[in-house]
Amino acid sequence: MTLTNSLKLDQISDMELQNIREIVNSHQVMISKFNEYSSKCQDPQIQQMFSQSAQSAQQTVNILIQSL
Repeated sequence: MTLTNSLKLDQISDMELQNIREIVNSHQVMISKFNEYSSKCQDPQIQQMFSQSAQSAQQTVNILIQSL
């Protein structure tokens, strides 16, 4: 996921900002769960899948936060 332009806080509504916060919060929960699942997993391929999913969710969080 890439954003071509930074979001301008003065150009987005309070509801849009709240939605972005909710997306960031839900992705942070996903990161925690994926990391926990990965640490408890015995199968290396499934462990890698959870780890990659956590990294992907973290990238999304980073992009959203940097875009603000």
